[in-house]
Amino acid sequence: MASENDTSGSGSGSTTNGEAPQTTQHRKVALITGITGQDGSYLTEFLLNKGYEVHGLIRRSSNFNTQRINHIYIDPHNAHKARMKLHYADLTDASSLRRWLDTIAPDEVYNLAAQSHVAVSFEIPDYTADVVATGALRLLEAVRSHIAATGRSNIRYYQAGSSEMFGSTPPPQSETTPFHPRSPYAASKCAAHWYTVNYREAYGIYACNGILFNHESPRRGENFVTRKITRAVGRIKIGLQSKLFLGNLQASRDWGFAGDYVEAMWMMLQQEKPDDYVVATEDSHTVQEFLEVAFGYVGLNWRDHVEIDKRYFRPAEVDNLKGDASKAKRVLGWKPKVGFQQLVKMMVDEDIELAKREKVLVDAGYMDAQQQP
Repeated sequence: MASENDTSGSGSGSTTNGEAPQTTQHRKVALITGITGQDGSYLTEFLLNKGYEVHGLIRRSSNFNTQRINHIYIDPHNAHKARMKLHYADLTDASSLRRWLDTIAPDEVYNLAAQSHVAVSFEIPDYTADVVATGALRLLEAVRSHIAATGRSNIRYYQAGSSEMFGSTPPPQSETTPFHPRSPYAASKCAAHWYTVNYREAYGIYACNGILFNHESPRRGENFVTRKITRAVGRIKIGLQSKLFLGNLQASRDWGFAGDYVEAMWMMLQQEKPDDYVVATEDSHTVQEFLEVAFGYVGLNWRDHVEIDKRYFRPAEVDNLKGDASKAKRVLGWKPKVGFQQLVKMMVDEDIELAKREKVLVDAGYMDAQQQP
């Protein structure tokens, strides 16, 4: 990855990434917040394959957090070949959002950035609301101000919603299902959703809400329950750990593959009129079912390794989320390609390979078996 002092690209303080350009009459330009996250990395790959130029906003950090997009990195000395560029900004800093919107002049804006961990949102509710809710408002206002100043009325905006907004409302949940959020994260996502609707109705901005149900992948953060499970399966199978501590095993979720879901994001912004869409597999499974598939895939019994820790229970539980994605299927022509068992096995396969690499370090004395790099 480039050093923090690399400033090639469109504007000072930016780093340049991407792949070799293709000849095109007019290349679309996309701006992505949260580009270094799971969804941001898959969406970047998808848009680059579509011929887009992609700009991502990243937070300043002492350590690089770009591992999910390092494989499409282009050295800044070859910046003329790059179609992905990274810029320092933050959803808590309105001036940086407006500056990069004016500089980049994107055709499409995807707001994927968030403090996205539900349990953590109970610990840092103020910050969660500032980034998830008010951050979306700042970005929408930056889009509105940019349009007003430039007359560019063709900008299209995508807001990443969450099935957590439905909370305790019984399944199946569709676009018309009432929200009943059960965490600061979910309440903040509800606010972002309605800010998006308001800016669409008040200012005529092309703005869509994607209400995405749980979507996972080998790139999922390791503190999310699905990746926590598959990570443990790999390490237990290789002999690096023996126990996995979890909370509520009866919570049921509609789990799909993140790579499928980013295509739905893009599809929403290609329609004639902006609208809101639920994106889901329409099939839900409990955490226990996830355990059974993941451990069973490698010939292990999950009951021999899993222990319940009450610290992992939420103050307000969400029991069952199951989406009704009939509108997305009908209007967008979207449907998931990866099923539940295929998804779990994909994640386990990747985490077994990761555990094997860790085992080499442990055996060589470079890493303690109980430590994860």
